[in-house]
Amino acid sequence: MLGLHGPIVRPTPVASVVTVSEVTVVGAGLAGLSCARILTAAGVSVTVLESSDGVGGRVRSDHVDGWTLDRGFQILLTAYPELARWYDLDALDLRTFTPGATIWCGDRLRSIGDPRRSPRDLPATVFGPIGSPLDRLRLLRLLISVRRGEARALLRRPERSTAEELHDRRFSDRFVERFLRPLFSGIQLDPELEVSSRRFEMILRMLAVGDSGVPSGGMGTLSTTLAAGLPADVLRLDSPVTAIVGTEVHCSSGERLSSDVVVVATDGSTASRLVGTDDPGSRPVAAVWFDTTPAPVVDRRILLDGARSGPVANLAALTAVAPTYAPPGCTSAVAAIPGPAALAPDLERDVRRQLRSWGLGVDDWRTLRIDRIPHGQPSQVPPFDPRRSVRVGPGRYVCGDHRDTASIQGALFSGRRTADAVLADLGLAGRSD
Repeated sequence: MLGLHGPIVRPTPVASVVTVSEVTVVGAGLAGLSCARILTAAGVSVTVLESSDGVGGRVRSDHVDGWTLDRGFQILLTAYPELARWYDLDALDLRTFTPGATIWCGDRLRSIGDPRRSPRDLPATVFGPIGSPLDRLRLLRLLISVRRGEARALLRRPERSTAEELHDRRFSDRFVERFLRPLFSGIQLDPELEVSSRRFEMILRMLAVGDSGVPSGGMGTLSTTLAAGLPADVLRLDSPVTAIVGTEVHCSSGERLSSDVVVVATDGSTASRLVGTDDPGSRPVAAVWFDTTPAPVVDRRILLDGARSGPVANLAALTAVAPTYAPPGCTSAVAAIPGPAALAPDLERDVRRQLRSWGLGVDDWRTLRIDRIPHGQPSQVPPFDPRRSVRVGPGRYVCGDHRDTASIQGALFSGRRTADAVLADLGLAGRSD
């Protein structure tokens, strides 16, 4: 359309700025939910914005035709200190794995256990071919070391990579390759054991003093339980955030929300984009979920690849542990693939080839889903600061496992630490107790 002096240019309408609450939390993962829970309990008005259609971030479960499919294979370590603050483990109906592991050694599957909890595992553990008697003695010494004193003291120890830690403790290459590498590459998404020894020792302590399991309703139960404790109208799903200017949050809908405080509770790379924090880097992971009903795996231990026979670091027969993960009469298993192999184009083919070499009945299995997660965990290689500041500017805070340890514990604790900082800065310190 032309006017007297040329084309008429209509001004782009400026979205009005709406003050919604005292605090806006961006992200409804474990960190954001725990932060919001503490703030609302202290009487602070909160709005939580979540870009997806559900809560939990990386800790979500989908229930499809009777199958429970977590967003990647995850386990809950019951020794995490923050769990007691937020959850009744009995109410979670936690189903636990048998301590130890079943390991593919290149010719057959062999077992290693924890004789302290299962004395019948003593002969196979002590005399089996997984490692030498010296390896087992060194492991015992390491376990005694990480169990001593307060857990937080482990995060102040001298630091090196996990691989360097194991080398300096004189574990044999055989023991590292057959047991320690596949175990911790799955937990830390770290096939080359590059992650900080501080985090490695913390995880080892959690494994040593507690159980490993999954809630009967899936790992997402952790997230939905937290969200259920929020007041009505706090949580807004399907609300992606495109930018944060000061304490003004710009949403993809065009809406602009203003508050006194903004807490960014996203993964590290997203936080970096929104508020300019350092990007900690990402460790990818994939999970291939199988219906194994025709040829079930019945081992209640984690199955580890101790021979580097393919991309799978571990396989979990989930219904051997938690039958609720499958419809009645059916069984399932999930293969975890950490590191760059998670993004390979022929992942399913390579996974099936590897598990077939273990003697498993994969030709009869049906693939339920393949999860490829580019950001499974933050990197956390040395130098690793386990207590990064949550304050990033006036009225601006960041929380998530990238500010603490890359774990469920780290996410929950970071949320609490951030809420405490917000309350202190609002002059409400002490209300979170």
